[in-house]
This record gives sequence, structure tokens and C-alpha cells, in this order.
Amino acid sequence: MAGKSKTRIEPSFEGSRRGRDSELRADPRERSSRSSKSKTSKSRSRRSGGGFFGFIRRTIYWCLVLGLWAGLGVAGLVAYYGARMPSAESWAMPDRPPNIKIVDVNGELLANRGSTGGEAIPLDAMSPYIPLAVMAIEDRRYYSHFGFDPVGFTRAMIRNAMSGRMMQGGSTITQQLAKNMFLTPDRTLERKVQEVLLAFWLESKYTKDQILAMYLNRVFFGSNSYGVEAASRRYFNKSARDVNLTEAAILAGLLKAPSALSPAKNPEGAMDRAKLVLAAMEEEGYISREEMVAAADNKPKKAKSYWSGAEHYAADMVMAELPGLIGDVKEDVIVDTTIDRTLEKAAEKAIKDTLDKEGNKLNASQAALVSIDGTGAIRAVVGGREYAVSQFNRAFKAKRQPGSAFKPFVYAAALEQGVRPDSIRNDAPVRIGKWTPENYDNKYRGEVTIASALAQSLNTIAAQLVMEAGPQNVIKLAHRMGIDTDMQENASIALGTSEVSLVELTSAYAPFMNGGYKATPHVIKRVTTVSGKVLYENTYDEPPRVIPEKIAAMMNQMMNGVIVRGTGKAAKLPGWQAAGKSGTTQSFRDALFVGYTANLVTGVWFGNDNGDSMKKVTGGGLPAKAWSQFMIAAHQGLSPAPLFGLGATIAPDQDLSVDAKPQGNDTLFDMISNALGEDDKAAKKPVARPEVAMPDERQDDQALVPPGDVGEVIRQQEQADNNGLVPPADVGETTGATEKRKGANSTLLDVLMGN
Repeated sequence: MAGKSKTRIEPSFEGSRRGRDSELRADPRERSSRSSKSKTSKSRSRRSGGGFFGFIRRTIYWCLVLGLWAGLGVAGLVAYYGARMPSAESWAMPDRPPNIKIVDVNGELLANRGSTGGEAIPLDAMSPYIPLAVMAIEDRRYYSHFGFDPVGFTRAMIRNAMSGRMMQGGSTITQQLAKNMFLTPDRTLERKVQEVLLAFWLESKYTKDQILAMYLNRVFFGSNSYGVEAASRRYFNKSARDVNLTEAAILAGLLKAPSALSPAKNPEGAMDRAKLVLAAMEEEGYISREEMVAAADNKPKKAKSYWSGAEHYAADMVMAELPGLIGDVKEDVIVDTTIDRTLEKAAEKAIKDTLDKEGNKLNASQAALVSIDGTGAIRAVVGGREYAVSQFNRAFKAKRQPGSAFKPFVYAAALEQGVRPDSIRNDAPVRIGKWTPENYDNKYRGEVTIASALAQSLNTIAAQLVMEAGPQNVIKLAHRMGIDTDMQENASIALGTSEVSLVELTSAYAPFMNGGYKATPHVIKRVTTVSGKVLYENTYDEPPRVIPEKIAAMMNQMMNGVIVRGTGKAAKLPGWQAAGKSGTTQSFRDALFVGYTANLVTGVWFGNDNGDSMKKVTGGGLPAKAWSQFMIAAHQGLSPAPLFGLGATIAPDQDLSVDAKPQGNDTLFDMISNALGEDDKAAKKPVARPEVAMPDERQDDQALVPPGDVGEVIRQQEQADNNGLVPPADVGETTGATEKRKGANSTLLDVLMGN
């Protein structure tokens, strides 16, 4: 077998050699042709076997090269724009603009003021729906990225490319915070690079919760509202702590276009955007589908176009006074005011109800109200019909003639000069120089007591008294009691021709109510920082005495008659003793009523901003009605207290005028004497009336008023001119002495003077 094998191999070898020899002997062109075909075949074989992978390799290679160059380019841009920024060591989160939180006497929020419009609140104090809604629509991977979200950015760019327009920006919450706090809104490459760098810095310096809280407390929500608390108060009239799911979705939707999607201007657009937010929250698993459907159907009330509510008049007053008390506000502060929110709402309702009911019919378009206590603390203020329409505070800034509402100061000045409530004056035509004042009804009543003249608001008697007391003394007393405005020193001041503000007129009535002490009107009680540091606290606890107690008591007795039987009957207050005075200016341009109980002094004004006349509206009309409605609400649930000097034994509707007959065994003077604690024996002594020297006036030699029974006035006629009092002007047909003489009992003045 070995031989056979050898024999088979050799022919093969020989054949091969012969083939090569034959090939060598062949034509060289033929060999070249065969060689070329062989190479072509091998080349095709290589292309068909490794060409695709070669393309992939080349693609990857050039992508790496281009990526490297792009990376170098981006790094260069970052380095360039980063070098244009301040050193990172100097970077610091800017302080949030200070907020002024204004609260009422019970700590309830009245308003927030400042450039942000609301206070900053911690993340864990907000409604949990707010951060979830914002993350769902603005930054779904907020807790996963490091300030810049490549996935979110890429997704946003793809969507923009597919839609053919810019639908999403791709900025994270951290980037938006960086842009809002440090950069301009310019859409440039430089700003975008700086935004990312600042986002990295924020992420390295603060926690995710801190960044989210800063964002939610500073981002703009439209209508001058920065932060969720300001926006919640503005659009929903509630704190961000109490926002529901629907409201949270609306707030989150505002971030895209705060002005265009404002619930106040575009409630439909705001709700459509909120539905997208709700869908995103459901997609992320933050809420269930049932919650999403329910929230989409729960449409909140349309927000008003501006801050509403009379409490904003008080807030504006606070902002006007605050710089003078603590200087520039550099941190968040809390202002405790004297306002009672419950009374504020009652006052606003009284004004609105009265105007809505009778305003159009009587051509009265505006009104104002201010109510203070005996210390001057303002408990309620309404500066106009509706704050959202007009922010002008007519209670503080407007100065108008008070009309007859000024007369109490004339009477008080006359009492200081020795006139008594039961003193007699003649209601008849009077001329003072070229001035001839007339009564409202153009009628004259002859001889009347001072108390009756005030109750009926007789102009002729007021004109006589102002000349008896002297215009300068009336003005001095008015200034002492609280009217700061300069007044003209003339006889017409008796009818309130000098303009004053409603608040100073009202506060000047307070000494009558509190027994003679000045009540400086004030609305700020205390100012503190958020940490509790006291920056200011008022000091009105020791007011000066401006009128004697006995003058205050006599004025209370006389002005009570205004409400019981005079021009203020519409202001009666069931169960409470009340006193006050109405006022009406020429041509019915202004109508006022200022009155008080032992608890509050309240002034009300009705009129028109343009000075148009109302249709015979007097101070005893619309103002007295609004006063009564407010005071009834303000005294609800309180135990009735008597007016100073009158005593609790006197019925609220009992006529306390000196013309009234006494009820029971005690005289009116006995009642007041008991209230003031006067000694009965001392009250029996007569007192000489101080002489009142008037220009061109002869003195009354018999100015003594003997005691007598109230209600049985006997006027003693004086025949000789030297025994009668000549009035300070030509007053009708005077008949001599102007004092009543009484029988055996004491007069009111005797009781109050303690003689």
C-alpha cells in the first residue's frame, strides 16, 4: 500500500509542474489578463465581505472626532462666558424683597404689602398640591437631575422639532430660579450658558427642597404677585396653605404666561391650562384619575380684577404711616393694627347696603365711614363704596365742610364760658355783619333752651353762641379735642364752613364719650420682625385731658337729645344710650352723622366725588341709617353701658333734654348727679354764671340762676336795658334776660359743677 500511495502522489506532482511549465510558456498578455481578473475578484470579495463594517467604523470615528471638537467648542464657550461672570466666591442668593404683613387686632390677616405682594412660607406649610403641580408641568425629573436635565432638554428639543415651533424650553426649576434671580430675560446663548452654570452652583449650595421653596416663594404669578402666597391671596382670597387641587393646577399653569392666563382676566384660558397640569399630575402618578376628573370640574370663582375689600383702605393707611415710624423696611415685618376685621366687614356692608338701596334714587354715589374707640384706636374704616373701583380714602384724605356736625364744639365752648343746657336763647332772624344765617326749615321758634336748639340744629342759636364764646375760643377747643386742620376765625364757623376730614371730626367727638380725654386717631398698634423683635409700639395709653368731665357730661346729655327727639332719630340704637349730631352742607353736597355710645365713636359721610348735589339728603337721612346699621352690628352681643355722666338707670330712649318732664320721683339732675357721685347738699347751692364779655355788649347784672325744677321753666322778664343781656347781633325782637329761673331744686349745671 505504501508503493501505491507513492505512485499516486508523484503523478500529481508531475502534472502540477507540467501545468506551471505550460503557464510559463504561455503568452505574457494572457498571463496579465488572468492576473487582473484574479485581483478584481479578490477586491470584490473584500468589499462584499467587510465594507458595511468599515462604514460603521468610519462613522464612529468621525463622530468621535466631531464630538471631540464640539466638546472643545462647548468647553471654550463655557470658559469664555464663565470668565465674563463674577467670581463664584462672590455669588450669593439675593434677599427676597421684604413683605409687610398687616393683621387685625385679633391677628387675622388684613393684607400683605411690598413688591412681592405676599409673605414667604415654608415648603412644608404649603398645600402639598402646589409643588406637585409645578413639578409635573415644569420639571418632572426635578429630584433626579443635578440642575441641568439632559433627558428633559433632549425631549423638549425633539418635541419642538416635531411641532415645528418652540413649545418647550427645557429649563429645569433650578435654571428658572437662576434666571429669575441673577440674569436678564434676554434669549441669548450667553445667558443660557450662564443659566446652566448658576444652576450647577445652586445645586451644590442648597438642597432640592430649599431650591424648590425659594422658587415657589419668588416666581411671578401675574397681577404684581410674587410667590404662591401672594398669588393665592390675590386670585383665591386664601392662603397657599389652604389651596385645593384645582387652584394649585391654576397656579402652576400661570407660570407659562402669567398675564395671558390670569384667572382675573382670562378664567377660561386659565382653566384650560390647569387641565393640562392635572393631566400631567395624573400621568406622573401624583393624583388618581378620579381626582383629576373631579378637579377639572371644580371651577373656582372668577377673581376680581384688583384687590377688593375695605380692609385695603386700612392697609394703605398703614403703608403711608410705616416709614415715619420705623424708616425703610429692610426685612419682613408684621404690623399689628387696631382694626377689627369683623367690624370692618360690618362697616363695609352698611355703606354698600345703604348706597345700593337708595343711592341712585337720591343721587348719592359715594360714602365713607370711620369708627374709633375711646383711646383713638381705629376699629373700622371704609374709604369709599368699593376699593376695587377707587382706592381713594375719603375718610382720611378728603376734606369737606362738616356743616352742623361742627356745632358740638361751639356748644362746648359756650358751656366753658358758663352757658347752661337750660339757658334760653331766642330763635329769630339774626344778622352778624353781612351774614344772616337761617334755619334749615326757614322757621323760627322763639325762646328755646340751648339743649333744644342743639337737638333741632337751629342755626340762629349756634350763630349767637359762637359770638358769645368767641370764634377763636371755639377753634382752640376744636384743636384741643382733635381737629388739626386750620380753620377760619369767623362767625360762620358755627355752621361748619371750615373743611375737615371725617377721621379728625370723628376723633374730636371722642372726648365727649370718654369723659374729656383726647383720642388721637391711630391704626398701627405694634410693628415687629418675623423673629419677634419690636420695632415700634404706640404710646396712646396716657392721653391728656382736653375738656372737664362736667362739660363732657352736659354735652352727652344734650347730644343724646339729638337722637331721641332731634334730627338724628334715624340713628336710634336699641338698648343703648347714644348721642350724636347730624350735618348737612349747602345744596346737599355733603351729609354727615357723627355719633357715639360708651363703646365706639363713628362718623359717616355721604356725597359725590364731583361735588354734585344729592336729592335732599341730610345728615339725619342716609348717614344716620348707615350709622345705625353698623352700630347695631358692632354692639351685637355686648352688654349695654351708659354714656359718661348719664348713669345706667336712664332708659336709652328717655328724653334727657332740659325741656322734658322728669320721670319718677327723681329729677333728671338727680339722675346725672347720682351717676357722677355728686353730693345732694352741694347740688342745692346756686352758682353764679361767669360773665361773658362781648364787643358792644352790656353785662347782665343778674346772671345768677337759682335752682329750679326741670321742665317747669319760668322766664323772668327784664324791662330795663341795663338789666338785660344784649345779644352779639341783632336777634329778632329780644325781650331782656335770657336765663330761666327755677324753683327749689338744683339745675343740671349745679349738679355737674358740684356746688
